[in-house]
Amino acid sequence: MSEQRGDKTEKATPRRLEEAWKKGQFARSPEVQTVFVLFGGMLALLFAGQETWRNLGLAMAGTLGHLHDLPVKTDGMQRLFTDFFRLMGACVWPVLAATAIGGLLAGGIQSRFHTSSEALELNWDRVNPVNGFKRVFSWRSALPTGIAFFKFVVVITLSWNVVQGILFDPIFYTSVDVSRIAQFLADSSFKIVMRVGFALMVLAAVDYGYQLWRTNEDLKMSKEEVKEEAKGQEGDPQMKARQRRRRQTTSKRQMLAEVPKADVIITNPTHLAIALRYDRKSMAAPRIVAKGSRLNALRIREIAASHQIPIIENKPLARIMFKYGKVGGEIPAQLYVAVAEILAYVYRINAYRYYREQNLPT
Repeated sequence: MSEQRGDKTEKATPRRLEEAWKKGQFARSPEVQTVFVLFGGMLALLFAGQETWRNLGLAMAGTLGHLHDLPVKTDGMQRLFTDFFRLMGACVWPVLAATAIGGLLAGGIQSRFHTSSEALELNWDRVNPVNGFKRVFSWRSALPTGIAFFKFVVVITLSWNVVQGILFDPIFYTSVDVSRIAQFLADSSFKIVMRVGFALMVLAAVDYGYQLWRTNEDLKMSKEEVKEEAKGQEGDPQMKARQRRRRQTTSKRQMLAEVPKADVIITNPTHLAIALRYDRKSMAAPRIVAKGSRLNALRIREIAASHQIPIIENKPLARIMFKYGKVGGEIPAQLYVAVAEILAYVYRINAYRYYREQNLPT
């Protein structure tokens, strides 16, 4: 039974993964974002909290200590509100900067710091309220909702004993000063946030693993899609075969065009043919201008015969040059002596023929 076309059983190919990254389709968990933002804010409070508390205390003391002589005028109230917002900005900006950096860092780690231009493009389907309701009230959104409720229960369970310890602290039924209350609030907040933060770290790891698995499942491909993609990347096999035959034909035509320039043809005698050329002025060693077997060898011999190029039979030499020599390259160094003897013999034959054609004494 053949596999159905729509069965997605194959892992996503690198090209499919790259396209998904461009579209912003990769594993990301909001819990990872929450953890980075939470711990970023906590680090900011640890480093700048004492200075922030000192500035707030000085500002409160200065304001409350001079309420009796504060003129209730437009200029005075404007200055009061300006100083207040400036103070709030000085106290809040470290936390805002730390949480913003934490959020950006979490997003960058999950996206591997890849930018997704297609994800930033305007998509009307995302802002369509009908599609939004479909996504909210779908079976696919039911599972994340259940997971979110489970996360809430886990966080409450892990932090409940800390909350109980805080509720039964003696500070609630004893008389303490303001500094003790402030210290108690800071310590209690730190304990709760740290407990919740570590719980969220575990949940973030689990949720990111689930998101990674779901993303890989969504990007899976069918065998037919993998074949189509491979065909698109590598090209049509029939077209590639035609191009390969065309290249071979062109190369063969160019090679045979060099045969008339050869000095000698070495044969096997019928199965192989190698055309050699040597020019003392431009070549350091003889070169193979053409080689072929069977029909190509026959064609090389025919061209050589029509141009009166000597054909020498040497089976061992022909086999070695055909196996190790390259068209357009020099002959192997170990064949220099054998080829030199053949060329010397060919030069003598050519000289003798020249003298006979010119009726000169030899």
